Amino acid sequence: RSDGVRSMTFARSLDYGMAGESDIARWLRSRGAIVLPVYEKIISEGKGPQLFLPESSLIAPDMLVFQTGRTFWIEAKHKTAFSWHRITERWVTGIDLRHYADYCRVADVSDFPVWLLFLHEGGQAKDSPSDSPTGLWGSELDSLRENENHRHRNGGRGGMVYWARECDGGPLRLIATLDDLRAARAPKAA
Repeated sequence: RSDGVRSMTFARSLDYGMAGESDIARWLRSRGAIVLPVYEKIISEGKGPQLFLPESSLIAPDMLVFQTGRTFWIEAKHKTAFSWHRITERWVTGIDLRHYADYCRVADVSDFPVWLLFLHEGGQAKDSPSDSPTGLWGSELDSLRENENHRHRNGGRGGMVYWARECDGGPLRLIATLDDLRAARAPKAA
């Protein structure tokens, strides 16, 4: 592929991801949360937000959220569909293992819990049935660490880690429906 095609694909992917982050942030705000986006993006290097430690840096979750005396990180993922894992016969979704390792470390060094939220709009993933679940699914990283569905060496730089949705025996629970997210997106009547 040419660099122009690659950067256009990256740009489209970044726009899609940021649209999902915005929808999730808007929904959180509609529920009384204060949201601090962590948007240090270095497009040319393909880097996202970072948390700088004294001796190194980590990939940071997308936003820091303050709600009713609690502070927590949110890593927001925007995807079209869950994937069907044929071996366990479950709907699964996942992230890059390298990012996962950094988010675990962020949770350990910051004393703030990290939540992974997956916004699935519906559609069909490769080699999956067409009835993928939709909505905003998520869980706190502590639960996810103990309840991985599987890992796979393909995808990302160092592989991927996947979790199943709650009704398939996994830790990801439905946080909000697509209608809930659309309602938060609609302008408020005066």
